[in-house]
Amino acid sequence: GQQYPDDKNWIRSVGKKTVDTYKKYNLNIVEDLGTDDALEVGNLVRKWLIQQITSGPIIAIILSGNHAIEVVRKIVGNTVPLFAELGTIRGDFSIDSPDLSNKEKRALQNLVHASSTMEEAKGEISLWF
Repeated sequence: GQQYPDDKNWIRSVGKKTVDTYKKYNLNIVEDLGTDDALEVGNLVRKWLIQQITSGPIIAIILSGNHAIEVVRKIVGNTVPLFAELGTIRGDFSIDSPDLSNKEKRALQNLVHASSTMEEAKGEISLWF
């Protein structure tokens, strides 16, 4: 669970992203998840993320170099595989979408994680190595 902190601010922000996605696509979050409260939704998403990350083997690597974060994020593609360009890891090897994962009450299966900031990378390196 350390990859996904038990911190109300973090959980609420994750829940808010999900609530906002439902609003953006005019979907009924209460029908799918039973609530539209950002904290409650965030707790559901955190639980699904932990289930996913503990469901099989993990290969953790550190890539470094000039603009490593930006380059890696370009290689892996959009976080949402449905929107990832062909030629990226997510675009070539996953077809998952938020509406499907939420209806199935699970985390989005996007195959690979890439840190989005240097601060995030430092925290993840200290967690995994």
